[in-house]
Amino acid sequence: MGTAQASAVAMLCAARRGIPVALHTPSEVKAAVTGSGRADKAQVGAMVTRLLRLSAPPKPADAADALALAICHIWRAPAHNRLQQAVAQHARHARQAQHPLHASKGRPS
Repeated sequence: MGTAQASAVAMLCAARRGIPVALHTPSEVKAAVTGSGRADKAQVGAMVTRLLRLSAPPKPADAADALALAICHIWRAPAHNRLQQAVAQHARHARQAQHPLHASKGRPS
């Protein structure tokens, strides 16, 4: 519960300052880095070491987790941004379709 509360405070502070926040589940991070959402800490550490061409796994294991999260975000952010743009574009088109000047009903022929 403490971790959830701390992350909520961080997200609130970021939102108040207009800083974008992205959330990734543990299994999403593991899958992005290792190819399996069920990877253990040793596998995550090994892949982070390999991907970043480090001479040794990051210590402590939480450091490897943080790096794995960053890698996941970097790899997934472009797709997430494209999805957000598509949703925004759809919303713009929907608003335009509802605008009286764009509606097909009631237009003079």
